Amino acid sequence: MVERTEFKGKPLLVLKRSEEDNFPFSFGMSKAKLILENIEEIKKFVEENSQAA
Repeated sequence: MVERTEFKGKPLLVLKRSEEDNFPFSFGMSKAKLILENIEEIKKFVEENSQAA
């Protein structure tokens, strides 16, 4: 589940596992850009560690 909101007038993206998720993952433009710049490393991290989960 993904929600778009804002904090202090700036856009914010909120990722939730479910509607009742008490600990969502939220980030703004700066972190979104950082994630996109490093998306391949994030994918690699998930692939390498998926079998451990």
